[in-house]
Amino acid sequence: MRTTRAVTEIVPTHIVREGGGFKVRRPYRMGRVMSPFLLIDEMGPVNYGPGEALGAPWHPHRGFETVTYLLEGRMRHEDSAGNSGELNPGDVQWMTAGRGIIHCEEPQEEFLRTGGKTHGFQIWVNLPSSHKMMEPRYQEVPSSESPVVEQDGVWARVIAGECMGATSSIDTKIPITLIHVRMGTGARLIQQFEPDLNGMIYVFGGEIALENKMQVKVNPMAFGIGAKQQIQDGELALLSEGDEIMIKSKSDSEFLILAGPELNEPIERYGPFVMNTREEIHQALSDYRNGTFLS
Repeated sequence: MRTTRAVTEIVPTHIVREGGGFKVRRPYRMGRVMSPFLLIDEMGPVNYGPGEALGAPWHPHRGFETVTYLLEGRMRHEDSAGNSGELNPGDVQWMTAGRGIIHCEEPQEEFLRTGGKTHGFQIWVNLPSSHKMMEPRYQEVPSSESPVVEQDGVWARVIAGECMGATSSIDTKIPITLIHVRMGTGARLIQQFEPDLNGMIYVFGGEIALENKMQVKVNPMAFGIGAKQQIQDGELALLSEGDEIMIKSKSDSEFLILAGPELNEPIERYGPFVMNTREEIHQALSDYRNGTFLS
């Protein structure tokens, strides 16, 4: 018999500045709350005037993956492995930093000149110790090749994993589900999960509610919110164990569904480096400073 997941905790968001100073909306306490996701940064939405758009100048990464998903705007990227290109609405960039990569993410030249609206996500996915020093790799999926499915008032782009019969072409080192969903008021979606994966939902528009086939025991909520099953704009919901989630949209809504394994390994993080021990962090800093970071 299938078991239905429920909300066990609501994590609110706050505004922080990243890169060259652009604002992102980020759930509190990411990094040690829900393996394997280290952070979820919602970039914007923000309207830039001519010459105002911001990005992230050259910077290093080691030990994890960055997923950039653009909803609105135009960006360009370049990295030390020789990859370069543009990100346009609906495009996905999945970069595995592995043992080390240096890259920059900036507004596309014409977009910088004219200005416009930018909205998107960057998500950090941790790597298990066995893959932290792997060869860096880069996967880019344009919107035209990103699987999209729509039925009964539900629209979904399958960035990683599977939803409503559509499967992503992204190759992940660990099992990852990452789905962008839009739902009209009153629409319903049942999303299947592998029961051993951690699950969460990040809502960035409207409100949804989780429905249950049976009573599910949940832990007391943080921040004095209580064990509610409604998730609103700007909230990250952590989910109980189970085989599926049953979602009903309380209004026109938009959200991400995420799932991945519990790595159950120590995390040592210093800025753009995410390793397992402090000694590995010191080694990453040393490698970066003495020019052996990419060798």
